Amino acid sequence: MKNYIDDLNKAFESRVRLGIMSLLMVHETVDFILVKEFMQLTDGNIASHVQTLEKLGYVEVTKQFIGKKPHTSYRATEAGRKAFKNHLEALENLIKQSSL
Repeated sequence: MKNYIDDLNKAFESRVRLGIMSLLMVHETVDFILVKEFMQLTDGNIASHVQTLEKLGYVEVTKQFIGKKPHTSYRATEAGRKAFKNHLEALENLIKQSSL
């Protein structure tokens, strides 16, 4: 019998990264303020988790100025979307396996 827990993606074990990717799967892009409000996180916490996702190639970060204010937005890459969908499928398979 296959052990579906091995198919889970370690990048999404953190509830913060799981939440960020969930937002990005629903919205084309999200800005820093939305992530902060939705996830109830500190600036540093968001930055470190997004940096991890960015290094893995799962998230693209865009920084720009709107007027004189900095604006940061995030977008899931195609690789990030695929990895997240695979993670969700692994979770579903794990649940199905445990209900047998």
